[in-house]
Amino acid sequence: MEARRGLPLFRLLLLALGGLLWPTAGAEGGDPPAVGPPPADELLAAGTEAYARGDWSAVILHMEKALRAREAYRARLAHCRRRCAHLNRTEGAGWPSDRSPPAPTSPGRGRPVDNLRFFGQLLQRAGCLRRCLPDADTRYQLGEETELEFAKRTPYNYLQVAYFKINKLDKAVAAANTFFVANPDHMEMRQNLEYYQMMAGVKDSDFVDLEAKPHMEEFRLGVSYYTEEDSQEAVVHLEKALEEYWAADTQCRALCEGAYDYEGYNYLEYTADLYQAIVDHYTQVLGCKQGCATELASQAGRDKPIEDFLPSHFNYLQFAYYNSGLYEKAIECAKTYLLFFPNDEVMNQNLAYYSAVLGEDLAKPIRPREEVEIYRQRSLLEKELLFFAYDTFGIPFVDPDTWTPAEVIPKRLREKQKVERETAARISEEIGNLMKEIETLVEEKTKESSDLSVLVREGGPLLYDGLTVAMNSKLLNGSQRVVVDGLLSGDECRALQRLTNAAASAGDGYRGKTSPHTPSETFYGVTVYKALKLGQEGKVPLESAYLYYNVTEKVRRLVESYFRLDVPLHFSYSHLVCRTAIEGKVDPSHPVHVDNCILNAEALICIKEPPAYTFRDYSAILYLNGDFEGGAFYFTELDAKTVTAEVQPQCGRAVAFSAGSENPHGVKAVTKGQRCAIALWFTLDPRHSERERVQASDLVQMLFHTEERELPPEQAPVEERGMSVGPTEAPGTNAAAGKDEL
Repeated sequence: MEARRGLPLFRLLLLALGGLLWPTAGAEGGDPPAVGPPPADELLAAGTEAYARGDWSAVILHMEKALRAREAYRARLAHCRRRCAHLNRTEGAGWPSDRSPPAPTSPGRGRPVDNLRFFGQLLQRAGCLRRCLPDADTRYQLGEETELEFAKRTPYNYLQVAYFKINKLDKAVAAANTFFVANPDHMEMRQNLEYYQMMAGVKDSDFVDLEAKPHMEEFRLGVSYYTEEDSQEAVVHLEKALEEYWAADTQCRALCEGAYDYEGYNYLEYTADLYQAIVDHYTQVLGCKQGCATELASQAGRDKPIEDFLPSHFNYLQFAYYNSGLYEKAIECAKTYLLFFPNDEVMNQNLAYYSAVLGEDLAKPIRPREEVEIYRQRSLLEKELLFFAYDTFGIPFVDPDTWTPAEVIPKRLREKQKVERETAARISEEIGNLMKEIETLVEEKTKESSDLSVLVREGGPLLYDGLTVAMNSKLLNGSQRVVVDGLLSGDECRALQRLTNAAASAGDGYRGKTSPHTPSETFYGVTVYKALKLGQEGKVPLESAYLYYNVTEKVRRLVESYFRLDVPLHFSYSHLVCRTAIEGKVDPSHPVHVDNCILNAEALICIKEPPAYTFRDYSAILYLNGDFEGGAFYFTELDAKTVTAEVQPQCGRAVAFSAGSENPHGVKAVTKGQRCAIALWFTLDPRHSERERVQASDLVQMLFHTEERELPPEQAPVEERGMSVGPTEAPGTNAAAGKDEL
């Protein structure tokens, strides 16, 4: 109970404890700017409510204010802590009253007075903080969940929708890009950005990161100029990066001096005595301050920080200064780098060379940068304390730096860490082997279940008159495969061929590469939306463009029905293409591949991860002609060599199949003539539906006055489903995405 009664006093004392022994350099005078109500969490909640009711102006007002309020409070907090640390140093040890403590009468009695001086200094600093940050400021402190929302940049998700709704595209793009930088796996935002890129009036300069760290931006620019061998500009930006780094480091360390985090323990049962409480809190603060090196080296959306971030500045600078003929600066930066890595062979050679060129007498007095010497000394002292606490009290500490000398770590702890690393490596290897065995068993069971499911589920109705199954999975020696004839008449095939030759662009869909898959042929293509737009403008027959739109929808429904899918298919990409043979070339028209994973034929595996289109579930090719030589479609085993089936193209024939590793496929070389077809990829995930398809549906409705059918629940826009947690709505989507145009 005594410890509990004493704890509030030490909370007051410990507010001032962090940074007392090794305070940060520099301080700002004057009173900090006031932070006005309301706090950031209330503004965030108000913005979310405004989003739910569709009040876009209010969303923007509250979310922008929330971002500013949080930043203002953090700046005020850091300012007060730096200011009080500065006053504490400049005014001496001090005493809470005008009366100084009595001088010791003998050497043996000096220690209690020294302790009182130490705690007197803490009381003064805590009093300064109380005056700078009155009790009312506690309402601006954010909870853990709210801080996480700001860390994930959630307000920008709301802002991009709100700005789009009021047609402020530049701000919508900036907000979307800012959110996406920190959330690169957010597929809806990726699609939003792709949509924005196609919109008129959107500039490349709109795609900015509004939360970019100044020191990181300057560092990136400096490295860029360094790579381009523009040494003078590299120096300017790298020096600016260091200036911003020190400012960010000072703020980061100041923000570490907060309340004690009980880390899941019940604070009511916390019974540490006086010095244990100080140790617990102070080591937590020091650990946070050491973590600033990682925080400042981290980039939003990246898993790992830049290794040796601060030292690398001086690595770039020493060579940039050398290239600029500034040998004194080159020597200074080389010596600064060697503070971190004194045994670096290359840097020592560089230093010796610079010194020889400048002259040993002139080079010897040049010292490393003073602020870095202070930084390194302070960091090593902090590490010693943290390693001691780890060794003595078992308080964990993971060193964020690779440059820490081994002698800083206690010998017993070094041996313990070595054993732990070896044990962890062994356990990790055993777990990895076990997981591989489990994955193999699961794959085998899944394949068995899949094979049974395929046998039962294939063979659904063809939906349209005149269609016939030419080959099923059994005849094609695989699973989830079918060849259907009769989708187009001869006249329709010729009309679509003429459309391709009139509307297609060389290398369309492949950044203008006229031979994207093989140098043996030229490649021309056109998307549905582009064809319809050209038809609207009278540059191609509108009926042909409409036929293109309709027949792709026909294939989608056919695939959905034949494979008896429980959920609707969505277009992932549609492309009408013609490949023309280049005489004398015999390379494959399209090498063997799998549509949703990366095929490793030698290892007989297919890795389902980017850059593969992992979201694609089914594929289809609708042929427009057969009057050419070569160009046959074929399936293979995973080895990409063993051909299991071959399909000869002809007008109105479609080959459809699941897009996974069960269906590796390729196209043989077109040796003579022109091969035309519509390539279609489908997804079961509506989040990956093709943007241009939405635009095409809107255009078809406008041109042909087709009626909308009611959207099924899974296709309704997010707002209509009443979701208000976060704006996953993608700009440009609307009810047209679900229309039936056939």
